[in-house]
Amino acid sequence: MKMIRAIIRPEKEHDVVLALEAAGFPAVTKSHVFGRGKQRGLQVGNIRYDELPKVVLLMIVEDHDVDPVVDVVLKIAQTGNMGDGKIFVSPVDQVYTIRTGKQEL
Repeated sequence: MKMIRAIIRPEKEHDVVLALEAAGFPAVTKSHVFGRGKQRGLQVGNIRYDELPKVVLLMIVEDHDVDPVVDVVLKIAQTGNMGDGKIFVSPVDQVYTIRTGKQEL
């Protein structure tokens, strides 16, 4: 199994979640966060925004589902501008259901 963390623009959250659901991936955890990338924020005139609002989508999927999920996020979240976000894919070693205490893998 893999964990996919997608950091996206807040205005793309709804569209990405709907597209993931339509593609058969309805399970997602969302967090609203603030942060910055390599560009260190955003300069608009004389005003500098050091941290920008983002949304982190967290999904656990089977190994063979990584590419389809990443493709959906890339297609829907991309604007072509700096600050579109990042996608991180990591292995998941163990999963437990809290209610039952049972290991899922």
